[in-house]
Amino acid sequence: MAKRTEGLSFYRRKKKINSKHVKEIFSWIISILIVVFAACALVMLYGMTSNVVGISMEPGLKNEQGILVDRFKYVLGKPKAGDIVLFLPNGNENAYYYTKRVVAVPGDTVVIKNARLYVNGEVSTVIEQYIYEAGIAENELVLETGQYFVMGDAPSDSEDSRSSGLGPVDLEDIVGRVWFKLPCEDGKMGFVK
Repeated sequence: MAKRTEGLSFYRRKKKINSKHVKEIFSWIISILIVVFAACALVMLYGMTSNVVGISMEPGLKNEQGILVDRFKYVLGKPKAGDIVLFLPNGNENAYYYTKRVVAVPGDTVVIKNARLYVNGEVSTVIEQYIYEAGIAENELVLETGQYFVMGDAPSDSEDSRSSGLGPVDLEDIVGRVWFKLPCEDGKMGFVK
C-alpha cells in the first residue's frame, strides 16, 4: 500500500527540541534572575524605610513622615557634617530609630555657649538656630574616633547628643544616611538636604 502524502494524518509527529529555543529560554530565565537579584539588592541597600519620630527635624522632616535610608553609603565612607542619619540610640535594638543631623565628626571639638553651637572654635553653619539647652556640650567636648555629635534641626524640641543619656553616637550604631522623604499630610516628597 502506498503512503499518502496529502490529506489527513492521524500519526503524531515527534517534535524535535531545537537547541536555539532551549538557549533562548535559559537566557530569559538567567536575565529574570539577574533583574530580581539586582532589584532585591537595591531595595536592601537604598530602600530601607523608616518613620521620623517626633518634631525634632522640622520643618524639613515631619513627625511620622516616611523616609528612605541608604545603608550602603557608610560601608564605603563615613558620615560627614550635614548628613541626616538614622541610628539606634546607644545601640539599643529595642528602641525606635532616631533621625538626626550630624554636626561634628571624630576629632572635632564641640561646645555650646551664648546659645550658639561652636565646632572647632567656629560658629556652626549646620545648625544656625539658637540653642538654649547646652546639656553635656556646655563644656568643650572632643569627639573620639568613631563618635559623631548629632542634633535635631529644631534643637529646642530634640533629644540628641547634648543629652547625657544619649551623648555622641558611635559609628556602629548608625544604620545609614537618610536620602529621600516620602509624601506625608502636606504632600511633599523628595530628596533630603
